[in-house]
Amino acid sequence: MTTVSDPAVHRAVGDFGGASGARTGTAERASARPGHTAADPERGDVYVEPGLTPLSAREANRSALTALLASAGVGCFAVRGTSDHGTVVAVAEEDRERVLGVLFRGLSQYPGHLSVTDPDKPRQAGPVSSRDPKAWREVATARVLQVSWSRTDPGRHLLLGHEYGCAIEFWQRQGAHLVAPRANRVTWAVAADGVNVMGAARLFSRFVSDWTERRLAPPLATRPEFLVNCADDIAFPVDAVYTWVDGNDPAWKQRKAQAKGEVYHAESASDARFISRDELRYSVRSLHLFAPWIRNVYIVTDDQVPDWLREDLPGLRIASHREIFRDPADLPTFNSHSIESQLHHIEGLAEHFLYFNDDMFMGRPVAPHAFFTPSGTARYFPSRNRIPQGPVAATDTPVDAACKNNRALLKKRFGRVITQPMEHIPYALRRSAMEEAERDFPEAWARTSASRFRAMTDLSPTSSFALYYAALTGRGQPGSMPFTYLQLAVPDLADRLQRLLDGRDQDTFCLNDAFSTPEDIEAQQELLDGFLNAYFPTPSPHEISPDPSGPHER
Repeated sequence: MTTVSDPAVHRAVGDFGGASGARTGTAERASARPGHTAADPERGDVYVEPGLTPLSAREANRSALTALLASAGVGCFAVRGTSDHGTVVAVAEEDRERVLGVLFRGLSQYPGHLSVTDPDKPRQAGPVSSRDPKAWREVATARVLQVSWSRTDPGRHLLLGHEYGCAIEFWQRQGAHLVAPRANRVTWAVAADGVNVMGAARLFSRFVSDWTERRLAPPLATRPEFLVNCADDIAFPVDAVYTWVDGNDPAWKQRKAQAKGEVYHAESASDARFISRDELRYSVRSLHLFAPWIRNVYIVTDDQVPDWLREDLPGLRIASHREIFRDPADLPTFNSHSIESQLHHIEGLAEHFLYFNDDMFMGRPVAPHAFFTPSGTARYFPSRNRIPQGPVAATDTPVDAACKNNRALLKKRFGRVITQPMEHIPYALRRSAMEEAERDFPEAWARTSASRFRAMTDLSPTSSFALYYAALTGRGQPGSMPFTYLQLAVPDLADRLQRLLDGRDQDTFCLNDAFSTPEDIEAQQELLDGFLNAYFPTPSPHEISPDPSGPHER
């Protein structure tokens, strides 16, 4: 009799060491910490995995299950299921007895969770611990089973459960075909005598692209019928761009002090605008955790490099202001509008890219479809606020002044009046639209580039102008998503951060800090350190790690 002590199964099922490959307490029970999204002991066995990400949990569950099937001599192939979080494999109905037998043995040795799906019922039962006898009552006739082993990070902050499991579909032989028990993204049937081929990982989840780390999303054995590009697939690359300042850098402070005579508004040069709270580290972690489809990350700086950053791996690059500014006389600059006006000059930047302030974060797994349509149209996210009426006034904030300038230029060019600013959601941009906008409005663009601090004449190139320009030239459309904007100066900051951490139900969030006083910053930092470490416990591959077995190359 085949047992789950076979080496291949032990490696896949028993080694829950994650990226490091080390055993870290298989079947260790993870205890919940109050106020954190962590493991619930009542849900059964939870395995600790260093380097945990949604994709690593998804792949570990898939590889464990397929190793079990292989140990019993059961053939299977990957199906393009409708869930982006989990995976699906198909087995022949005639192999049911062997499948259920090896599942029972495997889950007896390495307890996990089971659920039965009835494709004909609108509501399905939730997962049950494999230790519970009732978990096995309906499996004998189930057309679809889902199997998972729940995982948490060493700090017990992140729990990834049944959603990231692997479903087994029992396909019935009907003549020359195997027929699926439920709909998938491509076909109801495949050739019964077909041969497996390897399919790119991106075919099986919208959270995966051709640039995702291979160890997290390897090619899968599937059938030729699934090797098609569907109309709703996004195959083009998407990059991410950050602008970042280390406000504690003495050399940068000196350059800023020399240029400070041009400041017109207290908010324009407030200390909070330039304080580095290490948000960038955690924002990059959020991409690693929740947007692994990003191709390249560019961090635009004034020749500054975060002290935690590894620069020797592909996928992330520092871009100096000196590289991207067309007119060197505009440097140094301390104006985000000025820097943003030059982002499309980054060498190698994709046509489609997301622009992040370093206080913006992905809050949960988000597909590129949230920001771009499959045809490449960029989505923008209008605010419920309204741009104040009238021309620019001395009492306007820098943000309102820039919005009014945007409005005047776009009205003159297109005969349309913009009325809404944008939400603090990562800005989905088209490089070509920014290039055209710079050509169409050379004087206003050059004036913004030359403003060393925010000025009354600025445009807001990325957070409004380029988004509306893309829309008015047929390359942008409004979108929506769950998000949170949190101003750090609020008196109930601790409660709001806790709700955000407990819920983990926002696609993106922004922790904005335009109005904090020096007295606020120290107290806020303690709260932020705890929050960010709990929300994003897994380092990205681009962090310098004391653990040599930590980050891996793509």
